[in-house]
Amino acid sequence: MHTIYIDILLFINLVIDFLILDITKVILSINVKYKKIFIGSIVSSLFSLIIFLPNLLPIFNFLLNITISALIILLTYGRCTLNTFIKRLICYIGINIIFAGIITAIFSLNKFENIIVNNGTFYFDISPILLIILTLICYIILYIGKRILGKQIIAEKICNITAVLDGNSYIFNAKVDTGCDLREPFSNKPVIIAEKTIFSTLNLNNKQFRLVPFNSLGGEGILKAIKLDKLFIDNTLINKEIYVGFCENILKGDVKALISNDIIGDE
Repeated sequence: MHTIYIDILLFINLVIDFLILDITKVILSINVKYKKIFIGSIVSSLFSLIIFLPNLLPIFNFLLNITISALIILLTYGRCTLNTFIKRLICYIGINIIFAGIITAIFSLNKFENIIVNNGTFYFDISPILLIILTLICYIILYIGKRILGKQIIAEKICNITAVLDGNSYIFNAKVDTGCDLREPFSNKPVIIAEKTIFSTLNLNNKQFRLVPFNSLGGEGILKAIKLDKLFIDNTLINKEIYVGFCENILKGDVKALISNDIIGDE
């Protein structure tokens, strides 16, 4: 019978959960501060105490772990649309499975026998330094895989946008960003983020703006947004109410706008 030390159990899961949440953020390009990732990893590590529960039936174990994962996703990355949430949840669970597989393979190849698995929770009776090394190896493998295969796994989509305001058409390209889930707070309508220079000929002096708060890696702020008269994506009319939020010198590169999957109907 193996002895489980709670401090080691919590530390193991804290380190692993932090890196899993971070690689999920990287893969899906989610704008979230590391403070929230750390808080999420702390709460996730506390859930590792389910290892002390009696061995649950597979269906209950599955439902429990899905529920815990869903709570961690909401706590770490915040509220989002259902489709975005499902994508984040699938990615998070998938990375968990890959992490578990890599670590188990490393232990098996080195003939370590001090692995305890119960109710979907792993416990390794190893030194903290070795744990960190093994976890970083997993992180590097996943990160390199994302860099190499990223274009195949999550293809970068560029859409041609025609935005109509005051009878004028503004044509530009926008990147489809899974982490872009900005919404006008009162109507809950989606917001396209675009550099103000795209609409340089638009007279904004007498416009009634909606203020849209945002949170990104660069910090927090407020965007001024206007509801579009019409929106065409790749020459297809979008029958939704859409706002455009103006930013200044935030988006780098050739593409000067971000658009959500929910707007293009690519769920």
